[in-house]
Amino acid sequence: MDFLKTWIAAIALFVSFSVQAQSNNTVQGFLRDSLSRPIAGASVHYIAGADTLKTSSTVGGIYTFNNLSASAFKLKVVSLGFEPFEKSYIFAPVEDNRMLVPNIILLGIPNMLEEVVVNGVVTIQVKGDTVEYSTKDLKLREGSVAEDALKKLQGVEVDKDGNVTAQGEQVTRVRINGKDFFGGDVKTATQNLPANIIEKMQIVDDFGDMANLTGNKSGESTKVLNIQIDPKYNEGYATTLRVGGGTEERYQTTGMFMGFKDKSQVSVLGNLNNMNANLFDFNSMGGGARGRQGGGGGRGPGGMFGGSEGITNTGSIGVNIRHDFSDKLKVYGSYSYGRDDNRTLTNSFSEYIGQKLTEESEKNNNSVRANHRFEGNLEWNISDKDYVKFTPQIGFNDNTTDNFSTSKFLSSGSFDNLQELNNGSTATVPRYNFSGLYNHKFNERGRNIFFNFNYDNSVTENEYNQVLERWLTDPGNADRPAAEIYEKTYREVENKSWNAGASVSYIEPLSEKSKLEFTYDFNTNDYDNHNQQNLVESRGSTGTNVLNYKYDYDYAFTTHRLGTSFMFDNDKMKYSLGAAVQPSTLKGDAFSATESAIINRKNFNIIPIARFEYKFSRQSNITFQYSGQSSEPSVSQILPFPESTSETMTTIGNPDLDPEFRHSARVRFRTGDFQKGKSFFAMLRAELTTDKIVSMNRRYLSSGLGNVNEVGYRNESEPVYSINSFYHWGRSLKEKTYNIMYGGGVGFTKNISYINREATGGVFDKNVTNNTNIFQMLFFRYNPSENLEINPGVRYTYNVTKSTLPDFNSQPNTTKIAPSLIGSINITPTTIFGADLSKEFNSGYRDNVNPFIINSYIEQKFMKGQRGTIRFQGFDLLNQQTNINRTVGDILTDSRTNRLARYFMLTFTFKLQKFSGVNPMESNSGPHGGMRPPRM
Repeated sequence: MDFLKTWIAAIALFVSFSVQAQSNNTVQGFLRDSLSRPIAGASVHYIAGADTLKTSSTVGGIYTFNNLSASAFKLKVVSLGFEPFEKSYIFAPVEDNRMLVPNIILLGIPNMLEEVVVNGVVTIQVKGDTVEYSTKDLKLREGSVAEDALKKLQGVEVDKDGNVTAQGEQVTRVRINGKDFFGGDVKTATQNLPANIIEKMQIVDDFGDMANLTGNKSGESTKVLNIQIDPKYNEGYATTLRVGGGTEERYQTTGMFMGFKDKSQVSVLGNLNNMNANLFDFNSMGGGARGRQGGGGGRGPGGMFGGSEGITNTGSIGVNIRHDFSDKLKVYGSYSYGRDDNRTLTNSFSEYIGQKLTEESEKNNNSVRANHRFEGNLEWNISDKDYVKFTPQIGFNDNTTDNFSTSKFLSSGSFDNLQELNNGSTATVPRYNFSGLYNHKFNERGRNIFFNFNYDNSVTENEYNQVLERWLTDPGNADRPAAEIYEKTYREVENKSWNAGASVSYIEPLSEKSKLEFTYDFNTNDYDNHNQQNLVESRGSTGTNVLNYKYDYDYAFTTHRLGTSFMFDNDKMKYSLGAAVQPSTLKGDAFSATESAIINRKNFNIIPIARFEYKFSRQSNITFQYSGQSSEPSVSQILPFPESTSETMTTIGNPDLDPEFRHSARVRFRTGDFQKGKSFFAMLRAELTTDKIVSMNRRYLSSGLGNVNEVGYRNESEPVYSINSFYHWGRSLKEKTYNIMYGGGVGFTKNISYINREATGGVFDKNVTNNTNIFQMLFFRYNPSENLEINPGVRYTYNVTKSTLPDFNSQPNTTKIAPSLIGSINITPTTIFGADLSKEFNSGYRDNVNPFIINSYIEQKFMKGQRGTIRFQGFDLLNQQTNINRTVGDILTDSRTNRLARYFMLTFTFKLQKFSGVNPMESNSGPHGGMRPPRM
């Protein structure tokens, strides 16, 4: 009987292959709405007898079915917000067995579209993990950039430093027409792209290339901003040139050119100023098609220039190029160079909790960083079923620092010691990365296989010169003898790291709405490092034994992850359920001149796979997602030998550390009545870390040395966790003339550390610190036209810290209330006046600085088409700019840092746009946009 069944199955399989071999017909068509706009993501069904095939329309509204044999068939189309479509056809090829179906026009369902329509323009659409905003109804002035448009979108916030958050999460990357722009730099795009050429903006919860290709969403998502350029601007250019000078020797020279020609785009940006205005964020390099996995290791310094603290002289230049050779082959990439020279001055007060020891310090830090970055991308749609992407990346950093600090230590209010520390370093960091992916669709039913890989290599070479001079008697007291310790050390560090990984995902459809996925992921991080320090000169120091050291260490962290999940998808609900197993190995060895240690740790984790999405209506949905990730210890945490930067500061690692494992869960809810201008977003995120690596701090006072610190590490048996929430409610009235935005959230974090106050022996006391942060905001915007905008608002932050050790509970909670008012008005059609006022009320800090910042400007447009602009601006008119901050741990520190203070500047800006697709009679066809001036 079994033999007969086998033969029947074999014959049936042979017949099916024979029929398929003769079935090479193709049906293709286009989906449009009533305004002839393409409809993407619609579900298209091909029905022939008892057989049904399913596909989705592309971004251009195209659908395709291959390998068909039936002469008569039916097409059924379903898409949110549109009436279902169904019609029968007879196969009628035009050429090469291909039939082109006449355009299918879908009709919108009245009062059911999940969008806002203002004067015939769709302004908001919710599409799964994407919230899409049209910019056509935004009341923007000529000369606005993408950032100005973002500030008017519901649920989106842009701070004064240009950082963008959406629904409570930071936007980490920017794409233009779906492709990375200057490596994904957020501010590079938002502060330079002219707003008038933008058709729509999309806030996307991005799960990576695999999710975009296969529809399977796993792991953690990141917020990505995708900017769609209006097709009518695909032929032409936009350029901006700006020069300026002011008091306090402030200067600015910037330039921008963006050219569009058919399927090519070229952007060139340049910047030279001393106003803390940087073009590029070099932290964004990395990832490519796969992304660097894991953590730890000894990566060298790099990253973003200066930030908003200190004063920065910066120069940057970059070029971004994209060319579509065809609909199947696309190439894009960028090169960026930046050099900045930052000077930061900091005054701080620290309390070493439980020791009756305080520190008053002044720091003068100077850093000069030069960064090169190249990133390329090649995307090739080999066929309707095969897709390939390659991403090479190259970077090089050359950094020098010169940091000087003076610290005065008081024990029980009396002088203990005074020290001066001068630390200079140089670092070079070459790096290259190569990643790629391949995706193959077996048929239209959803059978799919996906491969990707990544290789990343970097070498960091550091040289440190450190001079420490400590006075053990008060140098300000002439009647006391001087007792002095002097240490001069030289250190060389070479850190080599490489990361390699690959993964495969196979999806097998079970039915029209369900499928199974099988995944395997391999990843390894390898570190090969050398560290050597010599005591060059000393006086009164007894720390030769700990200050002279030399060691080498080589270790690797390797993980294998094998999982399977069941996925279900219908019009109301989507979910994935499954599990994965992840064995991991942490293995290596370390050598010093006299000692050696073997590192060999193995772990095994079982990881649930869970994702759920439910649509209550066309405007409301809720999603739940869980993810888990293992990460290895860092170099300093695992090295078993003492590493002393001075006689009073020593770090000793622990080769027996296990990797941490982090569980993350997130719930997101979105709802609203978009036609009435109502929106509500809420998010709850929780993280729980097992085997958390925590610090073991031995801190004590030593006669003749002052405060001595020794730091070790261990895995914590008690889970460490955090919970964060965010909500945002928005209301727009009278076509967005009046806008109310209210939001906030609560965050809770549990941290654990150990402290011992004895020089030797003693007990390490466990300190559990619970930190609660409450944040609220209320903003109102009055924007009757592009000629007037008023934005009053207020932010409130309350921070509460509680600890299990009584000594740590003596510090007051901190409060910050920050009202603000931002506005601008056209005095005449070509004259604009604007002001930005903000006030802070701080309490709970040692020094409750309450700055009142007033920035203002007046500008005059002139020349044909208002191409020229003269602006006079004043920054920090009351000269109160400062920054106050608190950090809480075993040491509580309140600090103040210098920022740009009062200055006045006069700038001239020339803008020119020319696009062949724009009607010259349009009222808004004048020269818009381009390159926001650095903030006042």
